Amino acid sequence: MAKPWATLGVDLHLDPAGPGLRRGLTEALREAVRSGRLAPGTRLPSSRTLAADLGIARNTVADAYADLVAEGWLTARQGSGTRVADRTVVLPAGSAGRPREPVRPAYDLLPGLPDLASFPRTEWLKAARRALTAAPYDALGYGDPRGRPELRVALARYLARARGVRADPERIVVCAGFAHGLKLLATALRARGVRTVAVESYGLDTHWTLLTRAGLHTTPLPFDERGTDPGRLTDGEPADAGAVLLTPAHQFPMGVPLHRDRRAAVVDWARRTGGLVLEDDYDGEFRYDRQPVGALQGLDPDRVVYLGTASKSLAPGLRLAWMVLPSGLVGEATAAKGGVDTCGVTDQLTLAEFINSGAYDRQVRSARLRYRRRRDALVAALAARAPQVRATGIAAGLHAVLRLPPGTEQSVVRAAAWQGLAVHGLTRYRHPDAATEPVDGLVVGYATPPDHAWSGALDALCLALPG
Repeated sequence: MAKPWATLGVDLHLDPAGPGLRRGLTEALREAVRSGRLAPGTRLPSSRTLAADLGIARNTVADAYADLVAEGWLTARQGSGTRVADRTVVLPAGSAGRPREPVRPAYDLLPGLPDLASFPRTEWLKAARRALTAAPYDALGYGDPRGRPELRVALARYLARARGVRADPERIVVCAGFAHGLKLLATALRARGVRTVAVESYGLDTHWTLLTRAGLHTTPLPFDERGTDPGRLTDGEPADAGAVLLTPAHQFPMGVPLHRDRRAAVVDWARRTGGLVLEDDYDGEFRYDRQPVGALQGLDPDRVVYLGTASKSLAPGLRLAWMVLPSGLVGEATAAKGGVDTCGVTDQLTLAEFINSGAYDRQVRSARLRYRRRRDALVAALAARAPQVRATGIAAGLHAVLRLPPGTEQSVVRAAAWQGLAVHGLTRYRHPDAATEPVDGLVVGYATPPDHAWSGALDALCLALPG
């Protein structure tokens, strides 16, 4: 039976029970250290945590750790936990001339994911049972292309309360993730004759690629300490821009909220020209230092398309997102969707019940507290161990940007790889046509690791940073 230990990049092939379980775990860990997949100094989860992850007895893990400590593969010290020992790895004969390769990542600080281990499985199952028990028979048919009415009503109430969105259930379209929603909008915009969509200088290349494949050109807007600057748009450049894609509550990845003057300016542009603002509110619920910044859509529901998702608050694997559309765009978006509901009905009904029962609010509050503690730990570790590095964009969200000394980004990314840490440089998120001056930095997804891997990931990050 294969037991994946994804946190440390190790696949454990274990017998279900008996002495083979301990032997298999010991051999898998020994091989991971020998091959370099677990780098020297890597901190391992506690025996209790790893046992829970693998669904085996804690004594089995403790005995395997003890065997490897006795053999010199691991070290165990009070207060320091169990770590991979510093030792010379003897390469097999004939491998001396091979180029050395970075170890497989043991830790993941890539942005874009919540802590998947914290998904509220028990509460979700309870909501699913209640939702399916109450669902009418016709709920299992093809259904309204906008999505289940139960979910659209629940979302309208929640978004009005939590994000200041003016949402009518009739104007909500449920989609299979943000990218699906953006693809539907791109199709509708192209059908309207739009040729260009303005985007932010820093963002996700997958979104720019999606727009390009739909036949749209993307042009980046300048960026500074007040967020994306819509000045070019308001001056009529580019002249054929029919929409702008923004992350106004918490710019991705830079982390700056769009300044209030610029919020008003971009909405004024849309009113004056008949354009549309596509608002990506990917993590708007996660603000730590003050009340969340309200959605831009509240300024003008007829000119702003609001896009939200459960990917950060729950899990991207649910493939649930939503658009709150101007009334004139609803028919075009549902036509682009194919005229049928393409999202799983049971998950839609479950999410509706999850929201209505208050479980969604509880999950967001719990996650907000957890991620704030991680952010605080990150800031404290940088101050103590890498004082040259400054964390920015930390008032909200699930990631931070670490500003690096000029010219050091690529070397730090390589150093992180040697520490067994997956992390992205800021350059990765810069639009190829951006006129904004490049900035050296790392985009650190501090929400991504499960709790038991967070301290090890933070240690590896600090070892890779300039001191």
